Amino acid sequence: MGASLPLALDAMGGDNAPGEIIAGARGAVDELGVRVTLVGQPERITAAPESEGMNLGDTALGGPASEGISVHPASEVIAMDADGARAVRRMKDSSLVRAAELVRDGKASAMISAGNTGATVASALLRMGRIKGVSRPAVATPIPVPGSTPTVLLDAGAMADCQPSWLAQFAQMGSVYATKRFGIDEPRVGLLSIGEEASKGNQLTKEAHARLVETPGINFIGNVEGRDIMTDGVDVVVTDGFTGNVVLKTLEGGLKAMVAAVLEALASEPQTLGLLAPLATQMDPDTYGGAMLLGVDGVCIISHGSSGRQAVVNAMRVARDMVEADLVGALAARITPEPTSRS
Repeated sequence: MGASLPLALDAMGGDNAPGEIIAGARGAVDELGVRVTLVGQPERITAAPESEGMNLGDTALGGPASEGISVHPASEVIAMDADGARAVRRMKDSSLVRAAELVRDGKASAMISAGNTGATVASALLRMGRIKGVSRPAVATPIPVPGSTPTVLLDAGAMADCQPSWLAQFAQMGSVYATKRFGIDEPRVGLLSIGEEASKGNQLTKEAHARLVETPGINFIGNVEGRDIMTDGVDVVVTDGFTGNVVLKTLEGGLKAMVAAVLEALASEPQTLGLLAPLATQMDPDTYGGAMLLGVDGVCIISHGSSGRQAVVNAMRVARDMVEADLVGALAARITPEPTSRS
């Protein structure tokens, strides 16, 4: 699959679909020079105000503003609150399933969705399959670090219950991702725990620590704590999907509250607000375009449910870049299979 193939964008996924998703597609075509396949219900896509000036014909949205955009029909939409795995198995003509199939069939280079996270994971896993040797996939989320490159947190929600050997593979995959996306040559990998000592943590953490010490191809620095995630002391933080998702949502809530308080306090000082603009951009989750599902046999980007136009554009930039960097091939080359495979 090459970068010249279109990017499959779930037009129906997210709180602002399909309008902001369509706007993001048009922005990606204009700003990135990519081709986009909008996957979803054609009647809702063409009825959206953001589609004004675009004519549907032979699955292509015509007109100068929409060159490079096509539509792949999908009659069903998986709701944001649906049971992801169950919905994917039942709704075979959903936009998420069809987007994953386009990647599987070599008709798209990547899939992007701001829809139901569980359903996005399930559709990618069931349709694309896993990279050979990967036990379970993981959601890798960039956590902003002021003045430095983001910290890659994984798993951020794909696998709530994990085994120690899976965490070791997460470390390998997270290291490759940090190198390919952020240019870090030897990413420092930390295991999230309640103390820096190897003896600290629950049974999973203790066993995972022993595994990570022996895992080839990673720069393991030992246990790290939650307070270390937003510092420049670690590049990749590994944990189970339950803990990772709690950490992610806690950080998101804390950052929103902090930014709101600062903006309110400085509302009367526009000059100071201008000086803080670069920091605000760096701390904005939309800047990073969303998380990436590592371990499936294709590029899959999971955007925030509230993604707007610019978040969609940034997500498609990440998808394009990871296709061009052959991230999937690099992951396949790095992964160390479990000695005894577990399904």
